Amino acid sequence: MSTTPEGNFSQPELDKFGALAQRWWDPHGPQKPLHALNPVRLAYVADRVPLEGARVLDVGCGAGLLSEAMATRGAQVTAIDLAPELVKVARLHGLESGVQVDYRLASVEALADEMPGAFDAVTCMEMLEHVPDPASVIEACARLLRPGGTLFVSTLNRTPAAFALAIVGAEYVAGLLPRGTHRYADFIRPSELAAWMRDAGLELGDVSGLMYEPWRNGARLTSRTDINYVAWARKAD
Repeated sequence: MSTTPEGNFSQPELDKFGALAQRWWDPHGPQKPLHALNPVRLAYVADRVPLEGARVLDVGCGAGLLSEAMATRGAQVTAIDLAPELVKVARLHGLESGVQVDYRLASVEALADEMPGAFDAVTCMEMLEHVPDPASVIEACARLLRPGGTLFVSTLNRTPAAFALAIVGAEYVAGLLPRGTHRYADFIRPSELAAWMRDAGLELGDVSGLMYEPWRNGARLTSRTDINYVAWARKAD
């Protein structure tokens, strides 16, 4: 496992998600919870950034659920991931849907060196808990933002409730996610995320809970942040 900026990834993590690529767009498949979360994630972003004509980067895009959703709202979306299988499926789905997204097999750190200050908004959803050095990701996202740009992040809180629901409940009892999807030690407290954002020159604007409700296969925002949560921060002008 490498923690250098050029290799801020875990190969087993990439392999795990790459193996799910072919069923990523199946709303009843192993990524069913992501399909339920996606409209809430999109609304959270769209309520804070006018997407029409905005230059947006989706970091850890998977096979493009959020990337395509933002593009359909008029955003000019660049989307990156380090799993080749996911990028391939994302591109194929874009050809089928006709939704234009610039998918790239690239790390966020490398893209930040190439395109600093290029984006109005950056999204990084359900990705930070899967990399060795999440602070490096936040710093790179900040570099990619133009002055006044906005970063959106969602992840899992490191609490007993998150362990019980996101791992024991979702992976082992209900089977909503493949076993081994998450490791509790990699979950991130909001205070840790806020510190990384401050260090990167970002000002935290909000932290809201993101609740998945499997009985209706839906999701909603909530004041409860002890399991899933979503946050946004702004780069100084």
